[in-house]
Amino acid sequence: MSSSSPARTPATSPPVFRRARSEDLPAIIGLLADDELGAGREAPGDPVYRAAFEDIDADPRQLLVVADLGGEVVGTLQLTLISGLSRRAATRAQIEAVRVREDQRGGGLGRALLEWALDQARQRGAVLAQLTTDVRRVDALRFYERLGFQASHHGLKLPLI
Repeated sequence: MSSSSPARTPATSPPVFRRARSEDLPAIIGLLADDELGAGREAPGDPVYRAAFEDIDADPRQLLVVADLGGEVVGTLQLTLISGLSRRAATRAQIEAVRVREDQRGGGLGRALLEWALDQARQRGAVLAQLTTDVRRVDALRFYERLGFQASHHGLKLPLI
């Protein structure tokens, strides 16, 4: 984790969870890059993120969210609704890229962000939420399990480029 993270913001008011705006993009990319795994695969400042943000923002089945605490982006996640035929044509909520700024971890922000996202998914008709986490993120796995997520399937990935 980065040792140059800002000091913990005093919790004078609760965080606001909201749709990300284009001006949030540098902070979001910074969160994605702020660990050993992200540092090796993200490139803050690369213009490809702007086009991806615009695609996500224009898609009504996707919601890129930030946790805003006193005007600072301190967390993020992406919620995608997936229509399917299985489970009697169930809609699934795919949760990706969950990050909480290092100095904000351990205070309940991550739990609140995930619970908010799960409520959003329910309101949009999802009957199942799913996510993956890299096996090297042991703390993240424990966090998700404490929230009730179960390791019920094996997730496999195949790089296409």
